[in-house]
Amino acid sequence: MAPEPQPAHIADSHEVIRVIGARENNLQGIDVEIPKRRLTVFTGVSGSGKSSLVFGTIANESQRLINETYPTFVQQFMGQLSRPDVDALENISPAIVVDQERMGSNARSTVGTATDVHAMLRLLFSRIGVPHVGSPQAFSFNVPSVSGAGAVTFEKSGQKVKERRSFEITGGMCPACEGLGQVSDIDLDELLDRSLSLAAGAIRVPGYNPDGWMVKGFTESGFLDPDKPIADYTETELHDFLHKEQTKVKIAGINMTYEGLIPKVTKSMLQKDRDSLQPHIRAFVDRAVKFMPCPACGGTRLNDGARSSKIAGVSIADAAAMQITDLAAWVATIDDPAVAPLVAGLTQALDSFVDIGLGYLSLDRSSGTLSGGEAQRTKMIRHLGSSLTDMTYVFDEPSTGLHPHDIQRMNDLLLLLRDKGNTVLVVEHKPEVIAIADHVIDLGPGAGRHGGRIMYEGDVAGLRASDTVTGRHVDHRAQLKRATRTRTGAIEIRGANLHNLKDVDVDVPLGILTVITGVAGSGKSSLIHGSLPPSAEVVVVVVDQTPIKGSRRSSPATYTGILDDIRKAFAKANGVKPALFSANSEGACPACRGLGVIITSLGFTQSVETRCELCEGSGFSDDVLEYTLDGRTIAEVLAMSADEAAAFLGKGPAHTTLLRMIDVGLGYITLGQALNTLSGGERQRLKLAISMAKTGAVYVLDEPTTGLHLADVDNLLALLDRLVDVGNSVIVIEHHQAVMAHADWIIDVGPGAGRDGGTVVFEGTPADLVSQGETLTAQHLARYVGA
Repeated sequence: MAPEPQPAHIADSHEVIRVIGARENNLQGIDVEIPKRRLTVFTGVSGSGKSSLVFGTIANESQRLINETYPTFVQQFMGQLSRPDVDALENISPAIVVDQERMGSNARSTVGTATDVHAMLRLLFSRIGVPHVGSPQAFSFNVPSVSGAGAVTFEKSGQKVKERRSFEITGGMCPACEGLGQVSDIDLDELLDRSLSLAAGAIRVPGYNPDGWMVKGFTESGFLDPDKPIADYTETELHDFLHKEQTKVKIAGINMTYEGLIPKVTKSMLQKDRDSLQPHIRAFVDRAVKFMPCPACGGTRLNDGARSSKIAGVSIADAAAMQITDLAAWVATIDDPAVAPLVAGLTQALDSFVDIGLGYLSLDRSSGTLSGGEAQRTKMIRHLGSSLTDMTYVFDEPSTGLHPHDIQRMNDLLLLLRDKGNTVLVVEHKPEVIAIADHVIDLGPGAGRHGGRIMYEGDVAGLRASDTVTGRHVDHRAQLKRATRTRTGAIEIRGANLHNLKDVDVDVPLGILTVITGVAGSGKSSLIHGSLPPSAEVVVVVVDQTPIKGSRRSSPATYTGILDDIRKAFAKANGVKPALFSANSEGACPACRGLGVIITSLGFTQSVETRCELCEGSGFSDDVLEYTLDGRTIAEVLAMSADEAAAFLGKGPAHTTLLRMIDVGLGYITLGQALNTLSGGERQRLKLAISMAKTGAVYVLDEPTTGLHLADVDNLLALLDRLVDVGNSVIVIEHHQAVMAHADWIIDVGPGAGRDGGTVVFEGTPADLVSQGETLTAQHLARYVGA
């Protein structure tokens, strides 16, 4: 007799993540159920609300609730997350967000340190390296070797006892470059004009004006003659001017610290992150400073002791410099029972790099040089070997930066995470990734305020049959270009050998649309960004996805300069001054000072942001909101989308800029939206919009299809055509087959990644590439166009 089926346990009833009344950003109070332990792909046009639902609502609330489990003392050191605008969230599990934010450009962070693989390598060498030089920190380029001795006094048996103690720490840091692997050489001729005196402006550093405080520190220090040309300084005077250590002096009756010019400039400019500097200071640093590998350690960051210890003739510096595929093969040859568990863990981590398509990297590669897609995949490595289950993994376009050949690998990894019992949520546009989904949620129908609604829920077959924008375009394929343009010239690249390039000679055509393609890590960026020669005759405009610097007050209106024109128009219409219409100046709400929110700090616990009741979130004072332009207040104009503002403002410079924003597919973005809410693709297209005024320029675009819906790719291709048709040259680094098919000329870099790449494997038209069909790109493009 068969046993009676047992009733389902109530604990097994929480099979869906339930979102009720989500209103974050442009979401229209949506309700949705997401199956757990399945792979769900979120689709929809750019700006439809995918990220607001997945990141801003589900992942944000999960992480906020986890943070609340920590003691308040710990919470004060963590990032503050605000409660999302949603009625209820049920059955959410701990979320791990794997996004495309680039890793911090800390000079000491490498691929090895960011993934903890270097820590395992240090432990391996400390155990079986010959000769033995010390503990794992003896192989760390972040730990200096220090020693000291002295007397210590302590109480023992009621009596004070004095003993001599000494200590010694053996670290692996190179003392010459302090573990940075490179030293800087300052060009004094860029710092000084030796023919002039200090009073006449000998110092050429930005901000060092002859009558300013920075120069007064030198002229009134008593060490130097302000009217004597630098060329006539004695050896002592020159040392005091350039290298003198910090010394207390009195200038104009004020106690101040005098310091030589070189250490002063080094601290204020050279030791800071280059990307954080103002443009004119960055340009000065690029002119004045030349970085080169440290001669003492050969750029390895490690001292002689760390480099002397070897395993089978290989030092830890040699291992970190190997391509990871080679390193994995070398580690597999280590057969020592004493370190067998360590070797197994190291092998698993290195195999994860290879499986995820990053086998071409090396552990000593600076993490700040990784692209957004590489950074995202590097973060994934931490999670692939994790024993955690029933987690929620959230991915932001994991196919970014991947050649079609590599996307299948990424799909396998997403499915692996799901099959371990995790919920995998993916925001994605690529049909190859959508195809593997267990469940699809499509948002739309449009962008901005025209989006934020659920258009479809179900499987992939149902999406194809649905009459949504995504459903209609998921099988859409671009056609090969029948007639290509004729080049007007070429930029010659000769002997390019940056990174993995192998003395590449190639002519990049001018006057047409050129696409640079190849698998991830093949050398595309090195060829274009690193090897394109500067030319006085050609203006090169590089438009990439790096973050736009700015505070929470920065918006598309301020970044593009539109706000200045809008304020002038309001001032002219109302007979008042323009500063009145700035939320950062005279027009600011007195309660929130122009922020639109009141921030209440509650000490150890979470700071609370509440909408300012006085200005109702506009940031402007009541007096300012009484002035109108064609019946609209300044707050109402800033709440308009670019589409609406273009129709409202009519002609003028602001109208032209708005039309360019619409051209690049940003018509849905509101003028007052915070810049830090834009995605990488939106940032790139905003930069493109404000740089499109140039003609006769060479535009270099780095994966402009990032973040673009299938329906928007055709609009991007039309925009690229318009740029070329008005006399520009366009160079696009891209993996999307639709862009390849639309190119006039293709340069394919490969054939593989890392050491296996670095050569040009094809130059010609898309039709020729498909007909030859020899490279990986040719095979995938042929499959895409149905050839």
